[in-house]
Amino acid sequence: MDEEYSHCALPLASLRILDLAHGRTGFCTRLLADLGAEVIMVERPGGDPARECGPFFEDSRGKRGSLSFFYGNTNKLSITLNLQNPKAGSIFRGLVKQADVCVEAFAPGYLDRLALGYQDLRRLNPRLILASISGHGQDGPRKGYKTCDLAASAFGGQMYATGSPSKSPLKAFGEQSYFSASLFAALGILMALKVRDKSGKGDHLDISMQEAVAGTLEHVLPSYQGNDSVPGRRGPRHWNNSFAILPCKDGFIQLTPLLQWDTLVEWLDSEGMAEDLKDERWRDPSYRLSHADHIVEVLSRWTSAHSVTDLFEKGQLMRFPWAPVQTPSEIIRCPQLRARGFFVAAGRTGKERHLEAPRFPFKFNPPLPLTHLPLPEPGEHNMRIYGQMLGLTGEEIEELKEGRII
Repeated sequence: MDEEYSHCALPLASLRILDLAHGRTGFCTRLLADLGAEVIMVERPGGDPARECGPFFEDSRGKRGSLSFFYGNTNKLSITLNLQNPKAGSIFRGLVKQADVCVEAFAPGYLDRLALGYQDLRRLNPRLILASISGHGQDGPRKGYKTCDLAASAFGGQMYATGSPSKSPLKAFGEQSYFSASLFAALGILMALKVRDKSGKGDHLDISMQEAVAGTLEHVLPSYQGNDSVPGRRGPRHWNNSFAILPCKDGFIQLTPLLQWDTLVEWLDSEGMAEDLKDERWRDPSYRLSHADHIVEVLSRWTSAHSVTDLFEKGQLMRFPWAPVQTPSEIIRCPQLRARGFFVAAGRTGKERHLEAPRFPFKFNPPLPLTHLPLPEPGEHNMRIYGQMLGLTGEEIEELKEGRII
């Protein structure tokens, strides 16, 4: 590999991955690429349609790019290949023979119809690990149903528990269904590689977005299975009232309305805002729990008279696990994240600013020599991959390009 792309000191340096899931589920291979894997995005000629999804940024050449696509696809290489063209099948099979992992997010059965399903590919490369990310899995009565992040959140049970108790269910922020599935897929790939080290055989991983969501429902399923109760939506409060989000003069803070009760009431009383919470009846934990709404009302009047930073810093001095509800701009500037080097330069310099992306949220000791490559152009590495891996000449590659095969 070129020195620019040398990841030889990283844990996954010897791993080669074909990425057919570079939309929202491309976060799976982005994590593996950050750890040194050679991830080759296989895009349709002209580029993946996800490149046209906003919000957008403008790079140093004045070219518009998709920030969401950027987030999931830095540190990767890009080739173009029209898998629906019959001539593309032999090219893809040649790549598969030299790959360790292939990640795809097509509808179940799509690759089988192209004679590129797992049974076809394993005959070419018995050590291949194919990870298939789909809405509902590769089997079952609803395997072919259409899906998206919103549908998976609803069908997986997450949406029912999200939002205000007096209103309709809400979706979680961002694309959490896709990201949950991507994280489980990355974990599954690492596990499958470990098994392959012993067995010498690959595997087909079946990752369902619905199951990824349903598997992270925290208290919802345990409560129902344990006592047949269906937890309702709690809005800004935790299901057991351990935590609540309350307003301040300049934002919101997450605090603990029932923890370290005597200290909390003494603090409010010192400012003349404890109201009736000094009464003896509030010292009974069960009474506090059953009257949590009143406690939150009193605390809301108190927090509204303070700044977020004031309550956060003083609360932490008293060992309260409180935290500010940070805005995106505050996250970017957060001194804790900056001190740990969480944001890394990962894009070409724009006209006004350079792009940064979060690194994976764990650190090695000693630190790994991480590289952060910019988002590639569609097919930027066609000559390199098709030439080095498949031995195609420049003329052959140009012919494939003219025929819209690549």
